[in-house]
Amino acid sequence: MSGARVAAPRVLVACDKFKGSATALEVAGALRRGILAERSGAEVDVLPVADGGDGTVDAALAAAASSSSATAAAPGFDERRCSVTGPYGEPREARFAFDPGARTAVIEVAEACGLHLVDRHALGSGALDATVATSAGAGQLIAAALDAGARSIVLGLGGSATTDGGAGMLTALGLGVFDAVGAPVGPGGAGASHATRIDTAGLDPRLAGARILVASDVTNPLCGDDGAAAVYGPQKGLPPERIAEIDAGLGRFGALVERGLGAAPGEWTGRPGAGAAGGLGFTALAVLGGELRPGIDLVLDLLGFDAAVAGADLVITGEGRLDEQTLSGKAPAGVAARAGGAPVVLVCGSSALPRERAVAAGFREVFELVSIEPDAERCMREPLPLLERIGRLIGGCLAQLAARPPEAR
Repeated sequence: MSGARVAAPRVLVACDKFKGSATALEVAGALRRGILAERSGAEVDVLPVADGGDGTVDAALAAAASSSSATAAAPGFDERRCSVTGPYGEPREARFAFDPGARTAVIEVAEACGLHLVDRHALGSGALDATVATSAGAGQLIAAALDAGARSIVLGLGGSATTDGGAGMLTALGLGVFDAVGAPVGPGGAGASHATRIDTAGLDPRLAGARILVASDVTNPLCGDDGAAAVYGPQKGLPPERIAEIDAGLGRFGALVERGLGAAPGEWTGRPGAGAAGGLGFTALAVLGGELRPGIDLVLDLLGFDAAVAGADLVITGEGRLDEQTLSGKAPAGVAARAGGAPVVLVCGSSALPRERAVAAGFREVFELVSIEPDAERCMREPLPLLERIGRLIGGCLAQLAARPPEAR
C-alpha cells in the first residue's frame, strides 16, 4: 500500500439496518461521523445495503440521496407512493422506489402485505383469520410501478403475512381466478383452494415487456412438508389444524396454474423458491416470468456496489445481530464476499458467534455495541451515539485494520 493511501485511507461503509433500532443510512452516518472525528483526513463513503427483504426500498432511496455516495453512477431512485389493499383487506399507502432514468422500480411485498402490518394480538386471539390474508396489494404495487413507466422491477420477497400462493397478486394484475360455479374466488389461501379455472386474457399486457427480478434466499417449494404453509404458515397465524388444508389447497391451485400455462406437473410448484412469501415466489416465477436471484447479490448489483468498493482500503459492514444466519446470505456476508480483497470489519449490536468463526467467515474484526454498553435495551433504544463511539474506535486503528498482507496489496 502506498504512502498516499495510508495518509488518506478510503473507507466504504456498507451496512444493513439494525432492525427495530436504526436504518441502514442512520447506521452508516453514525459510523462515518465517528471515523472522521478520529481521522479527519479519511475519505469515508456510505452505501447502505439490504438483503432483498425489508429495508431494500430504503437502501435504494438512501443510495440516491446520500451526499457521500461512493460512485458517480449512483442510481437515481426517488420515492413513490400508492394506495393498496393490506393483507386483511384494509386500505393502506405503500411505497416503492423508482429510477425514471433506468426505468427501474424496487418493490418490497411486505410494504403491501407484510406481517408487520398485522395486529399480532388480533391474529393470536383468532380475531383475524390468517387463511384469508391476501397478496393483492403486491399486485397493485407492481401495477403502480408499471404505471410509472417501469421496464425492470426488483421484487423483494420477505416478511409477508400471506399464504395464498400469489393468487391475490395475480387477480390484482388482471388474471381471473374462478371457483366451480364461475365466481371469483375469495381472498387468501382459503380462497385459492377453491379455484377450478383461471383466465389469463386480462393479465396486464405490460408485464410481457417488463423484466421481473425476484430477490429471495428461500429455497422451499410451494407445497409439502417443506412448503410455504408447513414451514412459514405458523408464524403468519395459520392454525396448526388448518395447515394441511391450506397446503393441499395450494397444491391444487398450483397444479391449476401449471395446466393453464401448459407446464408439466411440478415444473413450477416444485421449483426451489416457489414457497417464498407464502407462494408469491411461485406466481412471480411461473406467471410473471420472474428471474430468481439471491437477495443480497441482486441489491448490491442494483446499488453499484462493485464500482463503489473499487479502491477501498477498508470496508465496514454490519447488522443488528451477528449469528449463523448472517453467514448464509445476509447482507454482511454478501458484502464480505464482494469486497474485492479489501479488509472487512463488521459492526453489530451483539454477536452470537465466536470471534474465530467470524474471522474464518471473512471479517477481520467484529465490533459489538454491547462491548461498550452492556445494557442491551439501551443499545436498541439509543444505538447512534454508541455507533459513533465504535466509529471512533475504528478511526483510531484505521491503519492496522486496513493493512493487507504483502501478497494482497
